[in-house]
Amino acid sequence: MKIVAITSCAAGISHTFMAEEALLAAGKASQHNIRVETQGNIGVQTPLTADEIAQAELVIIATDVYVDTHRFVGKRIYQVSTNAVISNAANVIEQATVNAQLLPDEIVQGKGTTVGSVTLGTASHNSFFRHTMNGVGYMIPMATCGLLLALANIFAFHSDAQGHLVKWGFDNSTAMGYFMSHLFQVGKVGFTLMIPLFAGFVACSIADRPAIAPAMIGAYLANDPSFLGTKTGGSFLAALLIAFIVGYFVLYLKKLPWPKFIQPSLPILIIPVISTFFIFIFVLYGIGKPISLAMDAMYHGLNVLVTQHKGSSFLIGAVIGGMIGFDFGGPINKTAYLFSTAIYIDTLGQYGVQGANLLPFTAVQAAISIAPLGVFVASRLFKHKFTTDEHNAANAACAMGLVGVSEGAIPFAAANPLQLIVASVCGSALAGGLVGLWGIKNFGGLGSPLGTIIGYVQQPWPIISWLLCTGAGILVTALIIGLWRQQPVTTEAPHV
Repeated sequence: MKIVAITSCAAGISHTFMAEEALLAAGKASQHNIRVETQGNIGVQTPLTADEIAQAELVIIATDVYVDTHRFVGKRIYQVSTNAVISNAANVIEQATVNAQLLPDEIVQGKGTTVGSVTLGTASHNSFFRHTMNGVGYMIPMATCGLLLALANIFAFHSDAQGHLVKWGFDNSTAMGYFMSHLFQVGKVGFTLMIPLFAGFVACSIADRPAIAPAMIGAYLANDPSFLGTKTGGSFLAALLIAFIVGYFVLYLKKLPWPKFIQPSLPILIIPVISTFFIFIFVLYGIGKPISLAMDAMYHGLNVLVTQHKGSSFLIGAVIGGMIGFDFGGPINKTAYLFSTAIYIDTLGQYGVQGANLLPFTAVQAAISIAPLGVFVASRLFKHKFTTDEHNAANAACAMGLVGVSEGAIPFAAANPLQLIVASVCGSALAGGLVGLWGIKNFGGLGSPLGTIIGYVQQPWPIISWLLCTGAGILVTALIIGLWRQQPVTTEAPHV
């Protein structure tokens, strides 16, 4: 059978390409002729041609975000999440051949149109998660621009022999200091735009492009203390709320019986202007100040816990680390990431580098690589409990873990979910708790053992102490995996 497919995950990084590989491997094993188009953060790769679509007998859409399905009208289409494909691509193909729904030629109404059990342009799972993850996927490239801030930070720190920060600032009288001070500002711009960008594309997922501008403007206003007259902004909580309000408000406006002569200007003028005015009023006189005051109280409370109660630092770090390790890049993982990034950005802006609350952000960075690197270490410590194919997958997981991609553990989690979740949560919670207990502060490196070199770590024995915390989590995860696993039932020679 000739099959074409699209894979696209929320972040547009790992799940997209893991689902592609799974479909190609399953298609080859079942002797189906399958072509996969990936729609990741880098854009559309291996695009399907018009001839390939015309000849296809079946279309599989494995996505976690909105994709345009108009090209496939008149074809039998089957939609699933990327996780379903990664877990068991062969079963997905088998189910698709039986349960795929035909999209009639007259159905060209865009996202949200339902045909049988298929909803055009959407994935099959929870809409709140789908819309939110769409925003996350567009936000991540902007967030990584914060690495420029981390790089500039290196030239602003002045520490004593034990690695403790004694002074922070750029020497603008030198060429390097002048350059790095401006590079630091570039990184701050990236963080400033990150939240409005997130809101814009959450709203876009709900109501398409007319919702982008009002959602971005509303989220920017809700995070501007000078506009609100507060000490801090409303952070991601306000941005998320604004995105959904704008999204569904725009949907309502699109359904109104507008006169025909103004319909061409609806998406580019009328709806954006009305929606922007509406959300301006809503932020100024509604949610803006209450959410900002609540966030300020939360930041103050966290600072008190971290500075005055040492044991709470371990608990906060452990909870965040455990969330990062729970679902390997899924919604709980992303929630912890967004929460910690918001605290980092907002306290950095409010209190400066010396007063920023870096514990949650550092805990995320310590925990994010634990699962894939734990799998790799387990495959080496307990090599006879892993097949040759599993060793190869563990090598790939190691490569992903070194650059902070926790999704590398997904193939093992799919095969042994309880085992991997328990091992990952325990190891990730330990790593996050230890960085909190030791007072380690990472100022913006990548969430990985390699990336932490970019982010300054304020602690005796800089960087080494962070790696020790991460190493402890990796070892715990590896031991739980190795001791829990059974000897593989296989006729092949054991891996040596």
